[in-house]
Formats: sequence, structure tokens, C-alpha cells
Amino acid sequence: MTTARRAAVLGKPIAHSLSPVIHNAGYAAAGLAGWSYTRIECAESELPGLVAGLGPEWAGLSVTMPGKEAALAVADAASPVATAVGAANTLVRRPDGSWYADNTDVGGMVEVLTVAGVRPGAAVTVLGAGGTARAALAAAAGLGARGATVVARRPGAVAQLRAVADAVGLPLAGAGWADAARYAEADVVVATVPKGVADPLAAAVDWRAGTVLFDALYDPWPTPLAAAAVAAGCRVVSGLDLLLAQAVGQFEQFTGVAAPRAAMAAALAAARR
Repeated sequence: MTTARRAAVLGKPIAHSLSPVIHNAGYAAAGLAGWSYTRIECAESELPGLVAGLGPEWAGLSVTMPGKEAALAVADAASPVATAVGAANTLVRRPDGSWYADNTDVGGMVEVLTVAGVRPGAAVTVLGAGGTARAALAAAAGLGARGATVVARRPGAVAQLRAVADAVGLPLAGAGWADAARYAEADVVVATVPKGVADPLAAAVDWRAGTVLFDALYDPWPTPLAAAAVAAGCRVVSGLDLLLAQAVGQFEQFTGVAAPRAAMAAALAAARR
């Protein structure tokens, strides 16, 4: 008899999440009969109680906004990168029943940006100063960037990221949103702001062909910012690329087997058609 194993993505709202498409395709391709992956609507305040009530059949949880800080707090142990960033997108059930927190967003960003051609010594600009910006700073350190400039809409937001930069050993500078177009001429630009916020920059940035843009959005795609960067000859990475990369990391931690990346990527592409 096949033992049922469960995993899910937590967040609020969560109905739009494509994570079940990716993970369930992976289970099927890897021959993991009895494994299933679902969505669970869960606010930040509800996460501790939900996690505490899960049975032994639960292998892991993917955590999206707004629960990433709560996921780190509820874990019994955490990876160095999750601790440095102060947030976890992954909770793994250990054999003894405890929960281990990780942040596969960071490794996913490093992977997709490396594939896009980013090399050590790059100057990085991060547009936005929220939760995704934290992961972006850790990824910049992992890429061997010489430093990062965070362009924030809210005065004082950069100071809140200082602890992350210090923890990963990354030189950090800050700038106001009025100067965003000028700082978007860096070697690498990571856009972490909500839908529509960066649209006016599309026509304002004097793009360099060697710049790599990672836009964390993927719906709608391309964003005006991404379309302008492509037209200027830049290499562009989307939020879908990150969604797949971070899911591969979660899949392998949940199951203990190598992720069938091609099958997972094909399922994601089909879901977006």
C-alpha cells in the first residue's frame, strides 16, 4: 500500500498560485505515487496554529506572502540563509516531526541570474525594499556582487535592510525612488515592486545592452519594464523563472529525490498558455 504524503503552498490570497502545477507534475514524473500538493489559504496570524495541527503525512510547506516571517518563527531550526534574510519560504518536516526552515528564493535567484550571465563583481540595483528585496540582497552576495543599491519608495526602508546586508557581507547603499531610472543602469537590476509601480521607468531608463533585468512579476508578462529592457538588448529573467527554480529546491527537500526539472518546467509553461 502506498503511503500518502502531502505538501502545500500557504498564503493569502493563494488561489492564483501555480505551485501545485509544478510540484504535482514533479511527483508524477518522479513516480512518487501517493504524493499530493495543494493550496491552503492562510494569513500570517493563522500560520502557527495551522502548522501545529498538521499530521505526520505532511512532508513540507511552501510559504508565500504574507507568511514568510511567521514561517521562520515557527520553525525548530533554520538554514543560515533563512536566518540572514529573516524570512522562510520553505518548511520541511524532519523525521522527528520538527520543522526546518529554508529560503529557496535566494538560491533560485542565484541560479537564474547565473544562467543569465551574471558574474562576480557586478553592481546590483534592487528596486523596492520589501520581503523580496531581502532575498535579492542575499542572492547578490551569493553571486559575488561588489555591492547593491536599494531604491526605495519609503524613506527609512533601506535602513531596515541593513541587517540583512550585514549578515551576508554585502556593501549596501540607498537611494530614493526619484532617482530610480539612474540607478537602473547597473549591471544587474532586480525589480521587486508591485505590479504597475515600475511601469513609468520603462521609458525613463537609458538601458545598457549588458544589463541583466530580473523582474519578479510574471502576470501580466512582459511588464513594460521587461519589454523595454528586451528592446534595448538586455537579458531578462522573469518571476516565472524564479518560481520554477525555487520550487525545484523545495521539491528536493520535501521528497529527498532529484527534481524532474524538465517535466516541472513543461507543466508550468502549459499552465501559462
